[in-house]
Amino acid sequence: MVDRRNFLAAAAAAAMTSADAAPQLAVNGGAPVRSKPLGGPNWGPQYYDGKEQRQLEEVLESHNPFRFSNPLDKSKVAIFENEYAARMQTKYALAVTSGTAALHVAMAALEVGPGDEVILPAWTWYSCYNTVVQAGALPVFAEIDESFNIDPQAIEPLITPQTKVVMAVHLQGNPADMDPILAIARKHRLKILEDASQSVGASYHGKPLGSMGDIGIYSLQQSKTITAGEGGALVTSDPYLFERACRFHDVSVRKDFPSKLGFIPGLNYRMNEFTGGVLLAQLRKLDTIIGDARRNARRVYGGIRDLPALHWRHLPDPEGELGTGIFLGFRSRDERERYADAMKAEGVPVSAPGGSVILPIVPEIEHKVTVTPRWPSFSSDRGKSIRYGRECCPRTIDILNRFAGVLMNPKYTERDTQDAIAAVRKVYPAIVRA
Repeated sequence: MVDRRNFLAAAAAAAMTSADAAPQLAVNGGAPVRSKPLGGPNWGPQYYDGKEQRQLEEVLESHNPFRFSNPLDKSKVAIFENEYAARMQTKYALAVTSGTAALHVAMAALEVGPGDEVILPAWTWYSCYNTVVQAGALPVFAEIDESFNIDPQAIEPLITPQTKVVMAVHLQGNPADMDPILAIARKHRLKILEDASQSVGASYHGKPLGSMGDIGIYSLQQSKTITAGEGGALVTSDPYLFERACRFHDVSVRKDFPSKLGFIPGLNYRMNEFTGGVLLAQLRKLDTIIGDARRNARRVYGGIRDLPALHWRHLPDPEGELGTGIFLGFRSRDERERYADAMKAEGVPVSAPGGSVILPIVPEIEHKVTVTPRWPSFSSDRGKSIRYGRECCPRTIDILNRFAGVLMNPKYTERDTQDAIAAVRKVYPAIVRA
């Protein structure tokens, strides 16, 4: 039999030998994995080529950059809408000037107004909150989970008789967990607005994001999957919601509907033909862009999966995410920051979850600043009683303080991804063991 004391001594010696053999971290004076830091520009513009240029030239040659100056079979915007609806597996798509415009149009389509409440994640972009307030309704913040998206378990306790819409925002390329969210909505007869601005082209169990709720919206701004610099889109399969959206986005002058819906005091969020042409060319490259990004992300996932005690970001559908970043969780913010410092020194920087804001702790939001002091959102007893600030989202703050990820890019080379793998394998065990 092996003597227990000798066995433990031998194991300790082996561990010391292994530690001594581990490469020294660059932050401690060792050689870095890369001399040039890993990074890349926004996705869509990297794929610009003669196809976008030709679309723009055709608009110039036509002398008709206004979409309604062109027949439906010639309008860049109309063709884009038709192809976008087909790609997102919905009956209808509406092109607008931005993701924020799409949210505002969606609020009007869903008839959100004073006295209504909209549940949204505490961590998302300003536009999600702002358009609820612009509608005169009351934003109600829900905690996120480790997917960085709204926690389905946090929704039901927030529902009141005034709740009208739940906003499921799919952040940083990762789908929210839609099955339980949809079940809650059906149970309480609520509308679901999907915001897939940061996840254009991602899916959930085979269904394109934006297609599962009552309305889906997308941003096509420069930092998104496909882009014309600015732009947005709305999708739905409900003809009533689509007509309301069309009328609102076009100052209610649209007359090409069979219903008697009538006048809606809408705004002008129409997309022009230059934007529509660029987005049409980009849309036809969407699956190529996504395929390139997912290939790189999956290579990195596979290259580090065997590391012990990895704490991954929660992926409700690993096959459906875009692969925007390889996010790992840590025991504390301090540990996360030490990981970030060490990875930066290796030439493979990491980022905390980004592209959004913890909205309830923004001072102007915490203090309910609105367009005018008498704005209806917070004038009711309910609006006056609701409290924002850190007290309504402690778990959200904690999660976002503990995660960091290597951001992926569809144009990374295999060497780039191998360097990312090497840096994580070098740094992560040293940090979590310390």
